[in-house]
Amino acid sequence: MEAIHAVWTFPAIILAAMLIAWAAECGQFYISQGLALAVLAWVQTLPEFAVEATIALEAAKDPAKVHLITANFTGSLRLFVGLGWPMVYFVAFFCRGRKFHTRENGFWSIHMDDDQCVAVLSLLPALAYFVWIYLKGTLTLFDGVALTAIYAFYFYLLSKMPPQSAEGIEDLGRIPRALMKLEKKKSILGIFLFFAAGALILWFVAHPFLESMLALALAVGVSQFVFVQWVAPFLSEFPEKLSAFHWARQTKKAPMALANFVSSSINQWTILVATVPFIYSFGLGHPAEIVFDEHQKVEILLTIVQSYLGFLFLASMDFSFPEAAGLFALWIVQFFVPGLREEITWVYAGWALVETARMLKNRRRENAFSVFGKLSRECLFKRV
Repeated sequence: MEAIHAVWTFPAIILAAMLIAWAAECGQFYISQGLALAVLAWVQTLPEFAVEATIALEAAKDPAKVHLITANFTGSLRLFVGLGWPMVYFVAFFCRGRKFHTRENGFWSIHMDDDQCVAVLSLLPALAYFVWIYLKGTLTLFDGVALTAIYAFYFYLLSKMPPQSAEGIEDLGRIPRALMKLEKKKSILGIFLFFAAGALILWFVAHPFLESMLALALAVGVSQFVFVQWVAPFLSEFPEKLSAFHWARQTKKAPMALANFVSSSINQWTILVATVPFIYSFGLGHPAEIVFDEHQKVEILLTIVQSYLGFLFLASMDFSFPEAAGLFALWIVQFFVPGLREEITWVYAGWALVETARMLKNRRRENAFSVFGKLSRECLFKRV
């Protein structure tokens, strides 16, 4: 019975994700500081890439599994915004310090660093392009190229921005901290071995992990789509969430924890989804497009409007209690009552309209757009 394989595939996925996360956390000290957070977020999402690639290959062999392609990435993205962002706020709130300030509404809020406006604003083009994908109801090779270009531009902007807040070696967990205390050659070798071991586990485990999930879903009488949507990303993102929550406990690192989740969201909206039509076409042996059915379109639209609302919250360059509580409450409702997802979409959309109007009304106040404009003049257009 394939469901029994979950006993070893689920822990194996977590182990692979932990090894890769530790390697990524250590590796950031050997690369350009300005790109460290983005690279860290990208490497940490490799387990998600592995699962999504496996699903795409399986869908090429079995058309009945095509609908699972959207399950993994929509669930992952909604976990980031609906669970990850609020949890960073709540963890930081109970450990709050000087990095917090009180806004006019009287709530404590996380104030993001100026350089993090790039990650916040980079959500917008990715979401805008996904609206086009939703409207036409297909995912093509051209879409993959366009999404990759959006990600490349985001990476380019990061390379031009001032250095981001860096994590110190003393802020690492026990295992990566011990690895970084070794002499440089041994440390680099250890990082490589951690990453190689994690990648090797993913290579051998991704397929049986997917099959055990599908079998377990049938065994417990749960929709395979729902099971893949929540279980796969929860397990593969588990180490990433632990790292973010660890940072959030140190209130000065709370903005970095939030920005790490935003960077991971951008990775998944762009480069992760971009790889799907290429892998799917490779599995079929010829160029092909993925056609979404109505259920998949509902899931995609819900994910878009949730992320857009999250973008509007962060566009003010802070994140407060009503925003964190609202995102969490709407996520938990859709998690336990899947039948209300269309209604939840309307709630997200209505709230997003209110926030959009408020942002336009207060456009002269400092926000991600004005901060980016200032940094652009200082960094993108400065004379060498």
